[in-house]
Amino acid sequence: MFFLPEDCPVTPRQAEASLTPAQAFDALYEFCAPALVRQTYLLTGRRESARAAVERAFELAWQRWPEVARDRDPAGWVRAVAYECALSPWHRFRLLRRPDPPPADSADQALLHALLTLPPAYRRTLLLYDGVGLDLPETAAETEASTPAAARRLMHARAAVAARVPELADCDLLHRRLAELASTDRLEAAGPKAVRSVGELRARRWTRAAIALTASVVGATTLTLRTAPTHYEKPPGPAQAVRGVPPRAALGPLSDQELALRTKLHQEAARGPERVVPLPR
Repeated sequence: MFFLPEDCPVTPRQAEASLTPAQAFDALYEFCAPALVRQTYLLTGRRESARAAVERAFELAWQRWPEVARDRDPAGWVRAVAYECALSPWHRFRLLRRPDPPPADSADQALLHALLTLPPAYRRTLLLYDGVGLDLPETAAETEASTPAAARRLMHARAAVAARVPELADCDLLHRRLAELASTDRLEAAGPKAVRSVGELRARRWTRAAIALTASVVGATTLTLRTAPTHYEKPPGPAQAVRGVPPRAALGPLSDQELALRTKLHQEAARGPERVVPLPR
């Protein structure tokens, strides 16, 4: 398996068995991060995106360290998450950056361009099989595909690369050229302590956000329970015409007594005590 340092003093499994959680994480990070950044660069073609994806993968690994530490292959767990982050749309379009300068060598440019023109699933399959060195069942498991589907992706990816760079039709040469392309640039990630700190900070922020969201939901539910009716209220029925009411009569002509009273009222003064004090009979 290439991309891994040959003189590493400790393996991830040894680190898990003999070190504290923080020391084991740091050992795994130092063991895998440099090579993983170079691998992820072949997936994205962007150096900063590769670094960000790998650092995010290790942040998630630290947040779930008991699960990752007990995993059969901690390095594979982190690699799978890093690849997912690198190929996810939110990561690719999160920031608008200027394109990275291409490799100086024209052969490296042609190979990187051929890789980036492949569909993401094909690119990932080719990198895992011909780059990292996984066998076909492991490649299929990591890409969440069946073994025949992974084999078809691998054959199509090799054919597409060979069509653009004919000399890479030889699988051994393709394997060697992928290793050389990944090792051309000195790509490094942040230190393990910084990654752990950022991961813990993000975990605290997400915890606070979850608590705030839960509190708001509980408050809204309580308000709804206090203001909602406690019994069924039958809606009012449709309007109905009232029957049996006599029609409203029109005013008829005034009688002689009413005419005399109206004339008297018109003759009286508009203001004065005589309007409020009753006259003696």
